[in-house]
Amino acid sequence: MKLNKGCVVLVVLLVVNMTFAQNSPYFLEGQDPTDGGKWKLVKKMSDEFNGNKVDESKWQISGQGWIGRAPGLFQAENLKVENGKLQITTKKLTEPIIKKGKKFTHGGGYVGSWQGMTYGYYECKMKANKTFMSSTFWLINEGRGIKGCDKRTTELDIQECVGEIVSDAKWMIDFDQKMNSNTHSRNIPEGCNFEKGSNKSSGQIGGKVYDDFHVYGVWWKNKDEVLFFLDGKLVNKVKPPADYNIPMHLRMVVETYNWNPVPADGGMNYSEEDRTTSYDWVRSWKYVK
Repeated sequence: MKLNKGCVVLVVLLVVNMTFAQNSPYFLEGQDPTDGGKWKLVKKMSDEFNGNKVDESKWQISGQGWIGRAPGLFQAENLKVENGKLQITTKKLTEPIIKKGKKFTHGGGYVGSWQGMTYGYYECKMKANKTFMSSTFWLINEGRGIKGCDKRTTELDIQECVGEIVSDAKWMIDFDQKMNSNTHSRNIPEGCNFEKGSNKSSGQIGGKVYDDFHVYGVWWKNKDEVLFFLDGKLVNKVKPPADYNIPMHLRMVVETYNWNPVPADGGMNYSEEDRTTSYDWVRSWKYVK
């Protein structure tokens, strides 16, 4: 079947419009904290992952100077865009790799936004992997090249979970069944009057984080107020330990934690699908009232 030029243009326009057809963050009825306010999609920090590769005009995939927390090494080869999803697959390396004096035995992945932003709504639809390695969605500021008190670190963890709990720490109970969120303030430059610390939030998912996709969202409303949402429903309101007024960048990272170590069997006795964290979409919004 042949298509004339007019049909081709129409198809292209339909595809473009369908890519970002939504006009506000995902909220259940009655859960919109703005009561019907208007939002503007920030396209450089949003993606429907409908292509066939990572859009590197939006996302940096080599770690931006961070190679991963040993024994988990960030490898771009573990990333792919397929079936309308960003996929980061965990693996055990065939041979250990030594980098920066540290031994790496497992592979993970890193996807970070080039663009940063301050106040806004950030959300993703994610399904975690089943392994001891993480599935995450979070924000952090850029410290390189910054001087003065803005050199401090602010980190906003929207969801940070694992599929297999190896640690016996009490605080990790149900870590594979919760939305685990945090507001961190650290690395305060000398002479700067900011508090160091962390204020947490959590929400029960009602099953394992790898059983299905869930929508994890946060409204970074202002420097003193952060609202966490799970599947379109408000979970908690948190006051960060210090002013949250520095632009932060999005991160989708699969890594290892020293507080959830590699299990004795290597932790990779799963199918490729079960070793994969999948992101159906990620969206960032500016509230325009």
